[in-house]
Amino acid sequence: MTYQDTWDLDSIFSGGPNSEALLEKIALLEKQIKAFDALVEGWQPTEGNPDKETFAAILKDQETITNGIGQARTFSNAHLSDNMNDTVSLGHLNRIGVLVSQYSNTSTVISKKIETIHEDDWKALLQEEPFASVAFRLDEIRTKAKDLLSSKEERVISQLSLDGHHGWNDLYNDLVATIQVPVEEDGKINHYSAGQAHNKIAGEKDPFKRREILQAWEDAWQEKAPLFATTLNRIIGYRLANYDLHGEDKYMNPPLKYNRLKEETLDTMWDTIVKNKDRVVDFMKRKAELMGVDQLGWADVDAPISVGDYQAKTYSYNEAAEFIMEHFKKVSPEMKKLAQTAFEDRWIEAEDRPNKRPGGYCAGVPESNESRIFMTYSGTADNVSTLAHELGHAFHSYVLKDKPSLNQDYAMNVAETASTFAEMVVSDATIQNASSDAEKLVLLDGKISRAAIMFMDIHSRFLFEKSFYNERQKGLVSSDR
Repeated sequence: MTYQDTWDLDSIFSGGPNSEALLEKIALLEKQIKAFDALVEGWQPTEGNPDKETFAAILKDQETITNGIGQARTFSNAHLSDNMNDTVSLGHLNRIGVLVSQYSNTSTVISKKIETIHEDDWKALLQEEPFASVAFRLDEIRTKAKDLLSSKEERVISQLSLDGHHGWNDLYNDLVATIQVPVEEDGKINHYSAGQAHNKIAGEKDPFKRREILQAWEDAWQEKAPLFATTLNRIIGYRLANYDLHGEDKYMNPPLKYNRLKEETLDTMWDTIVKNKDRVVDFMKRKAELMGVDQLGWADVDAPISVGDYQAKTYSYNEAAEFIMEHFKKVSPEMKKLAQTAFEDRWIEAEDRPNKRPGGYCAGVPESNESRIFMTYSGTADNVSTLAHELGHAFHSYVLKDKPSLNQDYAMNVAETASTFAEMVVSDATIQNASSDAEKLVLLDGKISRAAIMFMDIHSRFLFEKSFYNERQKGLVSSDR
């Protein structure tokens, strides 16, 4: 079977970015959120009578609205991802953002009312369904409610965030969409999007050409450095101001709470990584020797090595699909079945073309019990691993599809477990299937290079963000810093 490398979005809402079905869904959500707000306002739990019938109705409506917003947002964001010049989808996302803000305001009221329920009533309530199955999340909401401001103040912050925090985030994405990286090929200059250029750097075998593309990449980003600096300053400035309003003077606390993580746990993780970086450095030194350079450059870390006459294998999209399904099956037939559905039903956008956003992601389509996967596929073994990684996210969502939406709301540190596992399944399989020592060495290099990125690159981003937050607390941070 031949699998298409572009996704099917019409099965979600037919008619393209400005789908009538999407507009009807947004209009329906507006009515549902208005009715939901009235239901929550009418809920008046008192000691001895938490009015569990109304609370149960609230949770049911919350499930419906959460899934509806997810359906509409994934659809419009998908259209914007595969065409970053799609202003229609950008407009729909803004309209959906307004609904999310209104919904968030009502959710704040729920949290504050949950906090008022008498402790004995609360414990009794959590013993019954539908509350027992989401007891952990409800307890978490009740605890976090203590950190909230008044409903009116939280509503103001939420409304301002649309054109503040989220507006600056939209600007960042708009700037990324304008990035064009010029690359000389066969005597002419071709221009590539940020995502395409990144793939070219990672897949280029010639070290001189690789550095040339990297320089063009850096120049393209540097040209807009002041704009990116302004954007990041405002995003982080907004967050710091929001934390301050809530009496939070440590900027690490909110993300730690979101990830259900203690600071000492995070510190232990980073300390362990730092103590073991020498092993990664030894690998990098050996890779530099194989590449014939004194020290690896930024573009060399995940670039393929050359071993004798061996040429790195490339995989067509079809070959990647079959390979992934074959090895998922060895772990779990259900995992393979999910991947097969994703390929056959066109959940995946992987075509290598201009105007796509960089990077990759997997997003849920909750009302359809489906996912949509976005990436730019150019045929490398690393691309195959990335595709498997995103399918791991989709499998995670599939396993949770029958759980209440409250229980599907996991943080980033949990989100990456299933995806990294799926990635390793495929990465290990490519190594085991190697037909020569040279091929095995190249594939091992790719696997260890990805581990090096996890050890080094992710840690460097963490250190950069901490430094940025520390400096932003003192004032604006210029691009040359």
